[in-house]
This record gives sequence, C-alpha cells and structure tokens, in this order.
Amino acid sequence: MLLLVGLGNPGPEHMRNRHNIGFMAVDAIAAKQRFAAPRTRFKGLVAEGQLGGRRSLILKPLTYMNLSGEAVGEAARYLKIPPEDIVVFHDELDLAAGKLRMKAGGGHAGHNGLRSLDAHVGPDYRRCRLGIGHPGERDKVLAWVLNDFAKAEHAWLDPLLAAIAEASPLLAEGKDAAFASRVGTLIAPPKPKKPAPPGSSQAGSSQAGANQAEET
Repeated sequence: MLLLVGLGNPGPEHMRNRHNIGFMAVDAIAAKQRFAAPRTRFKGLVAEGQLGGRRSLILKPLTYMNLSGEAVGEAARYLKIPPEDIVVFHDELDLAAGKLRMKAGGGHAGHNGLRSLDAHVGPDYRRCRLGIGHPGERDKVLAWVLNDFAKAEHAWLDPLLAAIAEASPLLAEGKDAAFASRVGTLIAPPKPKKPAPPGSSQAGSSQAGANQAEET
C-alpha cells in the first residue's frame, strides 16, 4: 500500500493558508483519482483509492502540524507501510512559489511537521516539496505561512494542484523523477514553434509539401 500524507493544520480558519498546501495537494489527488469519501482514523482523515492500479491511502493528520508524525506513525505501523512507500506533501519556504521538487530522505530544515515525522517514522520517507516562496525576512516567516494564499497566487497554485493530481499515478510506480517532470510539463507546456520566415529553406519545403498535397 502507498501512503500519501498531506501536511497542514485542521480547521476552516487554516484551510487556505500557505502552510496547508500539503492538504490541498492530497485533496486534489483524492478528487481527480476518485478516492472514497474521507473518514476519521489514525488521528486524521483518511481516504482510500487506487493510483496506477495500486491500493493507496491518503492521510491528513488532524493533530496540528507540530504533531503530524503521531498520525503518520500510527498509520504506518498498523498497516505495515515502510518509509519508501510514504509520500509526504509539504510547503517549502526555500523553493520559489509554484516550484515542485521530489526528494527521498534528508533533514527537516526546521519544518515542524517534518521534524515530527522524523521522530515517529524516521527520515527515509519520500517528500514532495511544494514551493511557497519566502517573505524575505526571518521574523515574517510565521505570518507568511499562516496567512492565506493571495488571490494573485492562485494563478500558479491552481494549475500546480491540478498537475499534481493528474501526474500522481507515477508516484505509485515509484517514479518520483518522472512525476516531477510530468508536473513541470503540465504547468509549463512547450511553446508552439514559430513559423519559418518567408524565403527560408524550411518555409520553401513546407510550401512545396502543401502544393504537392493540393495536386494529389
């Protein structure tokens, strides 16, 4: 079984906070991939479904961010899920807003949710780091993460969440790099090629092809 964990704080007052982007990501996956309705279990809300044909469980801890590891540890022990089958979605101050990076293992970099996870399941789980940007000054960080996304930020937030949901089956296959690449492609599709300037060999070749098609 794959365990997808979204980090955030419970309650409607926190729903749209930058700190809750992990909750938003797993909610998008649950909706896109048609997971079952959530229910309360393991000190959190859980929803079961399939990703890429693999049984998967989404978990949103209701313990508040600083104690997220309690819910994840309880679920992992009961369901016997190893760290390599746990994917945690969380906000990342040190990434530019809208950027996504995948990482397996590592430190918590001061993130209290990850700090709690490390204490309860060890550091070797997989992380989906979701950039929310940095306010620029250390004393502004707390207010930054606990405030709602600004209306203008939804220009990158909404496409990012939709792309995560679309690409999520790759996580069930353990293809984290492919998942990140697919998300990048979906939120920044290749630009259409510019037509060749008149008189160039490429333009002449295209015109000749068009004429031939008309003649046949």
